Amino acid sequence: RRSGQYTMNHDHSKKIPDGASFDRSGSQDSLDELSMDDYWKELENIHETRGNNHEERVALVVKEPDEGELEEEWLKEAGLSNLFGESSGDSLESVVFLSTLTRTQKAAVEKRVETVTQTMRKKNKQHQIPDVRDIFRLHNDSKEKGCDGSEPSTVRTSENKNETHDETKGNFSLGADEQKSLLEDMPSSDTDINLEISFAEQAANLKDSSVGKTYKGGGGDTLLPNFRLPKDKTGTTKIGDLAPQDMKKVYSLALIELTALYDILGTEFKQQKAVKIKTKDSGLFGVPLSLLLEQDQKKVPGTKIPLIFQKLIAQIEETTLETEGLLRIPGVATRVKGLCQELEAKFYEGTFNWENVKQHDAASLLKLFIRELPQPLLTVEYLKAFQDVQNLPTRKQQLQALNLLVILLPEANRDTLKVLLEFLQRVIDHRDKNKMTLKNVAMVMAPNLFTFHGFGSKTIEQSEFVMAAGTANVMRFMIQYQKLLWTIPKFIVNQVRKQNTESQKKEKKDKAMKKLLKKMAYDREKHEKQEKTPNDTDVPQGVIRVQAPHLSKVSMAMQLTEELKAGDIVARFLSQKSGNVQTLKKEEVFLYEIGGNIGERCLDDDTYMKDLYQLNPNAEWVIKPKQS
Repeated sequence: RRSGQYTMNHDHSKKIPDGASFDRSGSQDSLDELSMDDYWKELENIHETRGNNHEERVALVVKEPDEGELEEEWLKEAGLSNLFGESSGDSLESVVFLSTLTRTQKAAVEKRVETVTQTMRKKNKQHQIPDVRDIFRLHNDSKEKGCDGSEPSTVRTSENKNETHDETKGNFSLGADEQKSLLEDMPSSDTDINLEISFAEQAANLKDSSVGKTYKGGGGDTLLPNFRLPKDKTGTTKIGDLAPQDMKKVYSLALIELTALYDILGTEFKQQKAVKIKTKDSGLFGVPLSLLLEQDQKKVPGTKIPLIFQKLIAQIEETTLETEGLLRIPGVATRVKGLCQELEAKFYEGTFNWENVKQHDAASLLKLFIRELPQPLLTVEYLKAFQDVQNLPTRKQQLQALNLLVILLPEANRDTLKVLLEFLQRVIDHRDKNKMTLKNVAMVMAPNLFTFHGFGSKTIEQSEFVMAAGTANVMRFMIQYQKLLWTIPKFIVNQVRKQNTESQKKEKKDKAMKKLLKKMAYDREKHEKQEKTPNDTDVPQGVIRVQAPHLSKVSMAMQLTEELKAGDIVARFLSQKSGNVQTLKKEEVFLYEIGGNIGERCLDDDTYMKDLYQLNPNAEWVIKPKQS
């Protein structure tokens, strides 16, 4: 019997199962009993702590949406609200956006627009209601047969054959055909994560060829595959490398992509919506993350992680991470409660005495902090989607979904989660001494992140067994693959580049139109001369000009060779020492790609400059410190 597929009778559902409930066969498939026991013990500790907490907290109500409401919300989140309602006429911006979508992404959008449209017709709203097929036809005219997947070979992102190529040399306009042929050409190992092609397209292709080995990722086998990202010559893009205006586009695309992936795999993707409840507006525990950070930034400007969270982790690490049972053995409940109250009173005053805080108590406080958040760290919207990752057919698809979900988290939640996962990995690094393996840590932490008090306990206990194995498994994935999860897939970055190029073309056309109307031909000519980029004028072919306003050598022309990397350029600038400028260390400054078809992107040291230049020939190249 596979773990993750436990069944249970409802009459047992109210008590923590005892050892007898488990399959003790010791087979490779079942989770070893120790780690499963850890999960139930942790759950018991949580119930106990809650029992002691006499201020019974308000359960967060998750609102059941009306028909079409979810889809309407989804379109708003995806930045496509102007496809329906009063503003449906003003959809030129959306047309550019839609033109960059893959076949599966378009299908996901169509499905939601269709539902909203039907709901509106039922309610007989007086808005102009577009026919879903017209939305896509607007852009593609009669060139294609629509995107319902019936003739996928004819569906391609609008101008993928011609226009993008002559405008910029960057080939990033993969339509469905190119995606398909690229998929077939790619020698893909089972452990390579392909970031060049939409995950949903990969899943659709796997489904078509029916070679997809479906193995449910129950928490069972001890060894997780050693997934890796093949090196990308144009550089890996991490969350935090892009400018806010591009991140906004990344968010919309990630939402559509995740939905398309869940659609293809037959898993329902539903964002939950919380009804607003009254929460504490100051203090440490039980305060919304955003409010806590606002409070903390007054003390430490620019801080991105709650100070109490940082301090608790530092406190645990100060003793030693070799303590046996760290995170598993709870602190003394009454003492933890007392510390909690004392911290509330003295933490910000700076009068709290950390010296007598025992390590297990600090670990309990850290977990309490996570559980007490008025909305879960993984957010009300996406908590269920995180849980549902366990239902996806293959390990690779589970990882792809987690990658997109991490991108969708609000910045404060994502930054705090990152610090937590990095800390958990450091605990696991000492497993020889502390006996806390990846599996044990995942078992202990899963109930703290996934069994959220706000949803009331009923939903949790009904499906406790399935939840246990499944969420612990998702937790393992998040810890094990955290480095991969903070990467923005290349296909999404390319879609952003294409959107930017299309928008720039549109702007150029608009500008030209205005100039024509003014009949200022002479000015126009002069302006066009000025508009030529420095790449065409003062810099010879195959050479880029790199600016470094913060360094002693302010500007340098660089010859592009096959081997020249971003790190080499930074090193070359830093070697030009001069007394009058503050010395910046190698890890403090980065080469940025700015403009052209991207807002701004911080480059990793291994980016091959010639390859990137071909993708974005109109960019400027600037060395500067990374914005915190």
